[in-house]
Amino acid sequence: MERSDTRYARCGELHIAYQVIGDGPIDVLFVPNVLSSVEGLWHVGSLARFVERLAGFARVILYDQRGSGVSDPLPEREAPTFEELAADAKAVLDAVGSQRAAVVTYEGGAPVAFMLAATHPNRVSAIVAANARARLRWAEDFPIGFTDDLVELGLDIIQRTWGGQQRLLDDPSPDHVHEQWARYQRQAASPGAAFLMRKALVDVDVREVLPIVPVPTLIVAHTGVGGFDEPERRIANGRYLTDRIPDSKLVVLEGVVDPPDDLDWLADEAHEFLTGVRDAPERHRVLATVLFSDIVASTERAASVGDRAWNDLLDAHDDMVRRQLDRFGGNAIKSLGDGFLATFDGPTRAVRCAQAIRDGAQRIDLEVRIGLHTGEIELRGNDVAGMAVNLAARVAALAEGGQVLVSRTVTDLAVGSGLPFTDYGTHELKGVPGSWQLYALAG
Repeated sequence: MERSDTRYARCGELHIAYQVIGDGPIDVLFVPNVLSSVEGLWHVGSLARFVERLAGFARVILYDQRGSGVSDPLPEREAPTFEELAADAKAVLDAVGSQRAAVVTYEGGAPVAFMLAATHPNRVSAIVAANARARLRWAEDFPIGFTDDLVELGLDIIQRTWGGQQRLLDDPSPDHVHEQWARYQRQAASPGAAFLMRKALVDVDVREVLPIVPVPTLIVAHTGVGGFDEPERRIANGRYLTDRIPDSKLVVLEGVVDPPDDLDWLADEAHEFLTGVRDAPERHRVLATVLFSDIVASTERAASVGDRAWNDLLDAHDDMVRRQLDRFGGNAIKSLGDGFLATFDGPTRAVRCAQAIRDGAQRIDLEVRIGLHTGEIELRGNDVAGMAVNLAARVAALAEGGQVLVSRTVTDLAVGSGLPFTDYGTHELKGVPGSWQLYALAG
């Protein structure tokens, strides 16, 4: 889908970067979650797919707020006000010639949307805001906010982990997902700028603005999104907003999602609310065994051997994996940079393929970790989704180098195959209810 090059709008003395994609009958302004990179988002699979979904029915306007991405840095490193951030959004609408746009946003971008609609009601036609809040901090008259201890913990995590400086111990994402988002963060802001912008969000309070938001507003609260924000607090914030915004409604979504991997739910809700049609991708559910593979310590290995040698090694790895998938009847869904996502119609063939991939990687001096789970998946064109896919990814994240881990569902269905499994204990998988018995393939 064709998109414009990065261009610049003027907001006072500052230059605000923006892009436009799609040519639909309505304009949609995507307000970022405080920090963004209009150039880097195209290298993050879920973000690119989300924007392209919006562009299927609208002209989508993307931009980097001041202090973020390729927009101008913050003057004298002062945190911006939300009035200033709303002014950035209006400047972009002016630059692209948009008289009136629907605003789609999530989390920290929501106060900007509310402020823009309240101060420039003739420029906003509707708002869709996911996991939004009017205020972050706890107060006596706002008991659903975060305590000061949690706020300081969040700011400390940003400084320690921004741009991949440190990986959280409970981060289950494969290396390629972690590295993809770490690169996006570095393109969005430096750690110091990220801390400053997030600190501005910490002190936001737009409660007085809510009763004068004059446009139809959809608040989406997703209970399955990760982070240390409890589902109950997320829903309570959604109810607080819809109780005060005159023309608003709340939709509560449940289930397990990972924002780095899945924003389709927000695209679905935005499309239906803004057009009256729910045109989600056609989905068919089938039973399959899902395999995730991941090269262990790929970043360190690439740094030690150099780019050329590493690319040669990756090519050899990819060729080997594809040969084994063909041999065992696997369906290669996609290459993940340093790993693969594949599906099989039988668990025994999937495990034998995982065994062959593990052994083949060792022969070319690589270590891989592999996870498998059997369950119902959703077919979305050439992609797959659903709880079974998330579970397989979680299982793979727990595997060590050279290890194949499987769920109990796989071992139960592979009874009589002669495959040697050993008990790997009971584990809690992030974002997945209950405890899960896992098994390791011996050898």
